[in-house]
Amino acid sequence: MFSFVIVHPSASVYLDQAYIDTISQSIEKEVPIAQNGVLNIAFLPDEELQKLNNSYRWIDSTTDVLSFHYFEDFSGLSEDEVAGEIILSESKILSQSKEYGHTAEKEAYILILHGILHILGFDHETDEEYEEMRKHEEKLRQILDLSTTR
Repeated sequence: MFSFVIVHPSASVYLDQAYIDTISQSIEKEVPIAQNGVLNIAFLPDEELQKLNNSYRWIDSTTDVLSFHYFEDFSGLSEDEVAGEIILSESKILSQSKEYGHTAEKEAYILILHGILHILGFDHETDEEYEEMRKHEEKLRQILDLSTTR
């Protein structure tokens, strides 16, 4: 199971470490891919997310979450080795939580779940990839009580 370190916390979005661990445990049960090592979580300003999005995805706009994995296979990692990063936009979390009618914390957990799936290799660039990722994400949201009207 991945462990998590919040390396750059949000001033206004509280993350419960125990609940992030629950998200990770649920993903590990549902997705049969090795999940060893540490994932760092950081909240960054939109300007930084835009720069990262442009540098790594060639999209010159901000986004709500970016994920980076440093290995293709996590099975050989030790528990203290950094496996990847999840970068979150505090402002997007706050606006999207209002738009979807739930708390900022719930929105952050939804994005963390989404980011972990990306780190595990799921994507949504093609219709087939989208359907597979969506299937896992929706099942996990139901398990974790993170379902929304999105």
